[in-house]
Amino acid sequence: MVRKIQPSIFQRFFRTETVGGSVLLLFGIAALALANSPLAETYERLWQIPLTIGIVNHSLSLTLHQWINDGLMAIFFLLVGLEIKRELLVGELASAKKAVLPIVCAIGGMIVPAAIYLMFNMRGFGARGWGIPVATDIAFALGALALIAPDASIGARVFLTALAIVDDMGAVLVIAIFYSHAIARSSLAGAGAVLVILIGFNVVRVRQLWPYLLAGIALWYFMHQSGVHATVAGVMLAFTIPTHTRINAAQFSRKALDVADQFNRGETRDFLVLTSERQQEALVALKHASEGVTAPILRLETALHNFSAFVVMPLFAFANAGVAIGLSIQHAAITLGVLAGLVIGKPLGIMAAAFLGVRSGIANLPAAVGWASLLGYAWFAGIGFTLSLFIAMLAFDALRPLTQRNRAFSQDHCLQVLLGRSFLGPHGIIAMVSRSHITHGLHARWQSFLTKARVPILSGILFLSGGGCCTVVASKSFNPFFTS
Repeated sequence: MVRKIQPSIFQRFFRTETVGGSVLLLFGIAALALANSPLAETYERLWQIPLTIGIVNHSLSLTLHQWINDGLMAIFFLLVGLEIKRELLVGELASAKKAVLPIVCAIGGMIVPAAIYLMFNMRGFGARGWGIPVATDIAFALGALALIAPDASIGARVFLTALAIVDDMGAVLVIAIFYSHAIARSSLAGAGAVLVILIGFNVVRVRQLWPYLLAGIALWYFMHQSGVHATVAGVMLAFTIPTHTRINAAQFSRKALDVADQFNRGETRDFLVLTSERQQEALVALKHASEGVTAPILRLETALHNFSAFVVMPLFAFANAGVAIGLSIQHAAITLGVLAGLVIGKPLGIMAAAFLGVRSGIANLPAAVGWASLLGYAWFAGIGFTLSLFIAMLAFDALRPLTQRNRAFSQDHCLQVLLGRSFLGPHGIIAMVSRSHITHGLHARWQSFLTKARVPILSGILFLSGGGCCTVVASKSFNPFFTS
């Protein structure tokens, strides 16, 4: 009898992010296709449909586009916050020795792209977009890694994941500090009061998730009204979710053995649980014990993973990646800044920081990862789709003029991000070819790509890359996509 080995938490996380990255890519392509088709006007009007939640005199009215970017994306940031907290407590960032390399690489991978961007945009409204090339899209990065290097070591995957998570921490701080609007102190005070209540729940060891989620909705509302971007509420809520359990692993093990024995004694010889009341009671007891040993943070993270990967992020990409490709040169400095920041700045910053960290003795390279392969992973870190689009919207949406002919700034700069991200398709492949175990048997690997149907996904990435080459000089035609 062959036993099926259950995947670890990290393996399940990696698979979800990998498949989610492919879905995200497909929705991004679909948005681009619609925005450049006869249905473009209908596509743009769709996101301007107003939706109101609440009662008379106490309601919140936002467009569908705003509900996705401010509401659903708060769930994405809640998941990001949960992952960050878990990594800080028990993951790769819990050990100072293991955490040093991802942290220094993430810092280098944020400073250098921002500096390169500012070299092209030192003055004018373009300077506000310096945060666009600093972020790494974890779903796309892990998806590209699984596509191009499916035999990468677990140490390499963990390193790239930890790097992306630290990168997310930096991106959240950038959004909270530099891309929030004028602060409304009364609403910010309300958010602070709700945060104190959430911390109180944790201190008194409230393990049920619903009080946290209800208070989290209030926290989101106050943050939205305060001027600080509402998605930051997701990260704040995540750090209050408890990690303690009602019983420990040893107690659960004893309980599980007792329940299994009770389950066996309750057998009615027809092998149907439906006819055995004792077996039904045993299952309920086992479920109760399982809930007691599972930390609330793990329960919530597990519940949100698929929803975030297959609903929130694809919807965000579908709502924000639809840019009409024009034929005029406009804001070329922003285009070049984003391209150079992602394609050159990210790998350069990561490699320079890693070199300094290792040479100084404060960090070590992961197991089975050399300098050549690290360069490949550094290229992957330059994929900044989701958060880069998000920061582009925050950076330039507030600066749009109200006139019809100048409403294209935000969408134009989302295009700049798509261009920068798309170039990383072939560049990532070129970098990974430098790895010895990929160059070895390259022909066999290519045959594996053909037989395992990876070609359609790879072609999609290369299609975006080709589109990026053709549209470096493109500009968004004027339309009211981001009207209020």
